[in-house]
Amino acid sequence: MKFAVTSKGDQKSNTLMHKMRSYLLDFQLQYDEEKPDIVISVGGDGTLLYAFHRYKSRLDKTAFVGVHTGHLGFYADWTPDEIEKLVIAIAKTHYQIVEYPLLEVIVRYQHGGKETKYLALNESTVKSVEGTLVMDVEIKGQKFETFRGDGLCVSTPSGSTAYNKALGGAIIHPSIRAIQVAEMASINNRVFRTVGSPLILPDHHTFMLKPVNQVDFIVTVDHLQILHKDVKSIQFRVAQEKIRFARFRPFPFWKRVRDSFIAD
Repeated sequence: MKFAVTSKGDQKSNTLMHKMRSYLLDFQLQYDEEKPDIVISVGGDGTLLYAFHRYKSRLDKTAFVGVHTGHLGFYADWTPDEIEKLVIAIAKTHYQIVEYPLLEVIVRYQHGGKETKYLALNESTVKSVEGTLVMDVEIKGQKFETFRGDGLCVSTPSGSTAYNKALGGAIIHPSIRAIQVAEMASINNRVFRTVGSPLILPDHHTFMLKPVNQVDFIVTVDHLQILHKDVKSIQFRVAQEKIRFARFRPFPFWKRVRDSFIAD
């Protein structure tokens, strides 16, 4: 088996990264940063997001597992004092694969028929560079509303516990192939109206934004922030690709939610 280890970059995470690499090499596993079968992320959920984007071209071949060196994460569930146990499990156990849905984002431009495609593990947001975001919203090819406000957040089920939750969105179990749209400070008065509630769309629906004004937009994809000019449309839908997690033990989603937001 080929493996790679990524680190948050702090001293504690780097020490664990080197220790795990040494242990796995002792078990005759092959270290390969280019084409790993399994990627071990040491740090937190943000570290795993970076690993996901680094290996997004190998999602059908690479599985991920997370070790958290801070707070318990939604993707990083192993603790530093469990790394010997994890190493033995990786080296000796045929692990279970759990797949989570991803978000596909396609930005199309006014001229040349060009487009840019992104994949998000957590969410994508759209904001205007200057002033209020004004976008015509289409769902499954039909006009739904004209949105006016600070911005829009489109999240995956596994990302529904992140920025989406802070915006008042629902928490969705990652076994459900869907995307969620949450508003950021929408404008609702006698003149302008939005639906004012989060929307949950199934995997056969597309969510399309079309600019009303020719302005520049900031589109975020997880931790990435990209400036887009000359935008014709921004399309969101459940991606065909999925992220694969290596599971060596149960990791119940609702227990994770409780431990993160409710438990003392």
